[in-house]
Amino acid sequence: MRGNDMKILAAEFIKSCMSPEQFPSGTLHEVAFVGRSNVGKSSLINSLLNRRDLAKISRTPGKTRAVNVFLVSTSDPDLSQFHLVDLPGYGFAKVSKSVRTQWGPLMEDYLVDRASLLTVVMLVDSRVATDQDSQTLAWLRSIHRNPLIVATKVDKLKPGERVRTLKQTHRVLGLAEGEMLIPYSSITGDGRDQVWRAIRDVAGSLRTDLA
Repeated sequence: MRGNDMKILAAEFIKSCMSPEQFPSGTLHEVAFVGRSNVGKSSLINSLLNRRDLAKISRTPGKTRAVNVFLVSTSDPDLSQFHLVDLPGYGFAKVSKSVRTQWGPLMEDYLVDRASLLTVVMLVDSRVATDQDSQTLAWLRSIHRNPLIVATKVDKLKPGERVRTLKQTHRVLGLAEGEMLIPYSSITGDGRDQVWRAIRDVAGSLRTDLA
């Protein structure tokens, strides 16, 4: 496990993709973020990148309708430049049925076929993991994407209920004993270093495998 000395050197929005033809070309690694609508994905991305409003935050669940791509530069040689990919939220999106039916194929095309996809970060609300979360996790594993799982909004849990609630989340998702579930707060930054370490470990292991 690596230390937490990595610095974010630059981060910028590149494009929104509404079809697979618009996905980035080239060989840069990609780290994709997926989660239910209103799980706090935009807030977490801003927190990870030390940016206040790079990923736009909406009070309307399901506002992200496209695959949004950001270019990130860091001080880690294994992640010197990569694409951070913000996937549309699933769940109770307040958009038309026709738009929702477009999301499924778009996300599936991306997650199944992207050779440049380094890892998937799956976000779940620490207060209430759902059957839809567990089904999404099972589907990701069925296509050989073993995601890093992050429990968001832990700052909203009272200290006395945090351990019990996270254990319940672990159980609802069907995680094995000892399987990683990272508690995260975009408000306090709790969990930020752990998420980056996990992503860097994946990048480092890929370099080792290719050596």
